[in-house]
Amino acid sequence: METDMSIEHVGVVGAGQMGSGIAQVCSAAGLKVTLCDQNQQAVDRGINAIKTSLERMLAKEKISADQLSETLARITSSTSTESLAKADIVIEAATEIESIKQSIFKDLDRICQPNAILATNTSSISITRLAAVTERPQQVIGMHFMNPVPMMKLVEVIRGLQTDDRVFEQVNELSKFIGKVPVDVKDSFGFVSNRILLPMINEAIFCRYEGLASAEEIDTVMKLGMSHPMGPLALADLIGLDTCLNIMEVLYDGFNDSKYRPCPLLKQMVDAGYLGRKSGRGFYQYD
Repeated sequence: METDMSIEHVGVVGAGQMGSGIAQVCSAAGLKVTLCDQNQQAVDRGINAIKTSLERMLAKEKISADQLSETLARITSSTSTESLAKADIVIEAATEIESIKQSIFKDLDRICQPNAILATNTSSISITRLAAVTERPQQVIGMHFMNPVPMMKLVEVIRGLQTDDRVFEQVNELSKFIGKVPVDVKDSFGFVSNRILLPMINEAIFCRYEGLASAEEIDTVMKLGMSHPMGPLALADLIGLDTCLNIMEVLYDGFNDSKYRPCPLLKQMVDAGYLGRKSGRGFYQYD
């Protein structure tokens, strides 16, 4: 399928919550997708998450049975990044740890065709620093999707210092093509979304840490008092407390400002393995 931005084949590295969602929306728009993760179990979980999401949409009559089967048929799974050699763009959606992302970008830079765009779904890490580990820094860009990807319209499109304007335009068009609303954001730690959101979540965790109220009461204050659809502690559980901590540490280290200091309770919960929904326990218990 030919598009205005000459992107037909999308590679996605990381089959977790974000990666599987990105793969789903790209395939649903008619693009060929290769979803890659380091082991078969992770890939299988990602494909199953896509199936579940599509079945839920089918039950709500948002898509047809044919659209469901066609979307799945356009997705190929793999445990090797070598499978991404012919992709027009690869979107990295791995763990929010800079060294891991840099390693992936070095690998993709070696494997991908010369004209391929290397994008990252990082929610806080400098695009400029990720681009610098490649031999094609002008083709590296941020493409920050929101969670859950199939439902949330926003994509922050972030240029590094080296990013070519044409690459930005292609990614902007791709975002629109897959049904998203792109917003042009400068490269700064946390960008706009998480520079605002994560300190708010961290402050809610401080309120819990200091015993001001229960988790339910804190979330109720924000839902009923500020019209938030989800309370900050429930949202932290959805995002993953380890991811929240990683982002806060990027902000704290990047800006060298104490206002971004992660709450000790957040650190303790991550140390205990209480990561939120994905582990079955965070500020709430999950089946």
